[in-house]
Amino acid sequence: MSSDPKLSDFDYELPEALIAQRPLADRGASRLLHLAGDRIEDRQFADLPGLLEPGDLVVLNDTRVIKARLFGVKPSGGRVEALIERILDPHTALALLRSSHPLRSGQPVDFAGAHAYMVGRSGDLFELRFDTEVAPLLERIGQVPLPPYIEHAPDAQDEARYQTVYARCAGAVAAPTAGLHLTQQLLQRLGARGIGVAFVTLHVGAGTFAPVRTERLADHAMHAERYQVAQEAARAINATRAAGRRVLAVGTTALRAVESAARDGIVYAAEGETRLFIVPGHRFQVVDRLVTNFHLPRSTLLMLVTAFAGAEPVRRCYRHAIERGYRFYSYGDAMLAERAA
Repeated sequence: MSSDPKLSDFDYELPEALIAQRPLADRGASRLLHLAGDRIEDRQFADLPGLLEPGDLVVLNDTRVIKARLFGVKPSGGRVEALIERILDPHTALALLRSSHPLRSGQPVDFAGAHAYMVGRSGDLFELRFDTEVAPLLERIGQVPLPPYIEHAPDAQDEARYQTVYARCAGAVAAPTAGLHLTQQLLQRLGARGIGVAFVTLHVGAGTFAPVRTERLADHAMHAERYQVAQEAARAINATRAAGRRVLAVGTTALRAVESAARDGIVYAAEGETRLFIVPGHRFQVVDRLVTNFHLPRSTLLMLVTAFAGAEPVRRCYRHAIERGYRFYSYGDAMLAERAA
């Protein structure tokens, strides 16, 4: 791959039948494709503890998905779909809006008896002021914001399964999907093997599904996402590295949080927004191994995985996954990638 990567470098053809529409009955029954340099090995996700060594550290993103999708109506009768990107204060939120005609400043939208008014804009996002508190409203009438490639309306199964078992910090509008495979039993097996676990937070935003519209990746403006790496997590990561053990990030979001908080190979406690856009040529400071799902073509997530494991190994890995019928995207199977030399 050239030193100036292009969007077309990250394209591939995926049979539609391989896009997982529902989670497996057993959360931990997913397949795991292990990519280590030139070696590709078909495994089960339950094998993960045996692929790690005592003293290694697993970093998890503990963000919790909120019921961020609302459906409302304008006084004219026109329908409005809102995806709440983030809650700014109890009555105010930033949202992506879809409607037949753009919402005008001050125009009300009725969301099941609650009213919201557009009071400003920030890029593609609309600032909405509600006449009730936003968080309880979402819990009462909001829907789980399933990705656009999942074709069914969200139901009770999605409310339970489009969430990790360790989710605790509400704020994401999309799940950190690599973590959907982990069960409490598997976490206990990691601990019994002497493998540490650290938690960071990155609230996945709607921008994770936004298409890259520029052919030159250097021209793409990465969306901002809120993250936090607490002192406890930073200390655990640095101690693992000082002992010569490996750090494994479960998900691209956990990796971005850790790498955003790192300087000169040391992770510092940090909190704020990150626009870290990882493409081939990026110098990884901290993370040695990555668990991740299989991502959409031409997506920033696929670019990150390619930067981490190498362009040709990732291409071979995806070809292998398609040939072997792996399940793709949010409810799909996973891969374990070793960082390229």
